[in-house]
Amino acid sequence: MSSRDRIVLRRDGAAAVLDVRAAAIAELVLDLTLSAPGIDWARPGAESAVVSIAVDGRYATDVLALSEEPVRRTVALGRVAPGDHTVTLRLAGDRSPPGAREAHVADPAPRLVALDSPAGTVLRHAPVLYGRTRRSLGSRFQNAVTDTPLLGRHERRAAERPGHERLEYSVVWSGEDGGTDPPASMAVWGRTTDIEWIYNLEVDAAGRRVGRTSTRIHGPRHVRLPFLGRYEDDHPLLQTWTANNNVLPALGGDMRFALGFEATTPPGRAREALMDANGWTYRVMAGELGREGRLEPVPDPATRAVGDPRTYLYVEVAKRTVPPNAGGPTVGLAVGVRLDGDPTLYRSDHGVPAWSLERDGAAATAVELPVGTRTEDVAELVGLRVPIGLPDTGATVTVADVHRAFLLSERYLPEPSFARGQGAVALTRDRPTATVWRRDP
Repeated sequence: MSSRDRIVLRRDGAAAVLDVRAAAIAELVLDLTLSAPGIDWARPGAESAVVSIAVDGRYATDVLALSEEPVRRTVALGRVAPGDHTVTLRLAGDRSPPGAREAHVADPAPRLVALDSPAGTVLRHAPVLYGRTRRSLGSRFQNAVTDTPLLGRHERRAAERPGHERLEYSVVWSGEDGGTDPPASMAVWGRTTDIEWIYNLEVDAAGRRVGRTSTRIHGPRHVRLPFLGRYEDDHPLLQTWTANNNVLPALGGDMRFALGFEATTPPGRAREALMDANGWTYRVMAGELGREGRLEPVPDPATRAVGDPRTYLYVEVAKRTVPPNAGGPTVGLAVGVRLDGDPTLYRSDHGVPAWSLERDGAAATAVELPVGTRTEDVAELVGLRVPIGLPDTGATVTVADVHRAFLLSERYLPEPSFARGQGAVALTRDRPTATVWRRDP
């Protein structure tokens, strides 16, 4: 079958086959566009259509079609030797919800990435993540309906040894059944998806792993653990273990996810920039919140409960605190929004100091606004210095920039950002509130 063909996979139907020829040993990646009639992550019983992919008969990964609207996805299919290979795709009826009858695949594009290239170094060490199977948290196919892995990314940092570097791999999940509750998550992170690093390691100048002692995984209770589990070639086999998506070495499972980890966070931007670049993730986030009954029936910015995600302004700022927060009493930042003709100052932290932004650098948050608010209604963004604990440390919080501010469209997709920083603004104990952006008259 030509990779240019449009593929229709039917429940319990025949698999589709793509042919790949490798001239040299390489990592195999597949880009594809997925959709499925009648499927909506917000719809009970029709949350997803699970497409299982194998290489030369070896199960490589699952990837979920999450809506009727086409979404471009990337999956990693592992290492292949020189020669001819077959990639098979099938709609997995055993793990798909009952409403999944078909999955549509458009423009499937296999790619071969050389191991000695910069992208090849990232891909050769990328983790494979088995699905969560703990009975207390759901069925063995629970990631087909909740807390599903959506995106992968990597970061590269210099290691202590000259010429070496550390690679760190993170995952964006659709949500978390445990951990931070949604109202706090919207205030502190500007999202209810879960973004966690899961694996990091040291590599030498040739891109080879520097022994097992260099590896770390993000274990339960957020403990950093050495990875002592199994590998496929250089790929560590991990498993989502907890309700807040911490991981352990894989014990085995019925679903597995080999994400494309080639993306990285743009310099100076928050982790949420990856969601911004893949706007469909906001629609998935909203669908999971609604289906799981985590949204208040009538959105009201005066309450702390999460309202319709389309009523929030999603803001990312760059900030620094001097002296830096270092445990004990701290100083955070809340973002306020003023609307034309409305005297209310809507706050990201809802007046809860612990919901303000304590971390420095680029940080995202979200501010709930009245239903029907439009971009042109936003008149002003305000920075608010928030002491957390006593005594007030006296630290100055400087908002150096506003990276973006947007609402979601009717279809839960990010609208164009309308705000950028208008100069650094310092918030002090004596001047705790100041405008960080104002719409031109």
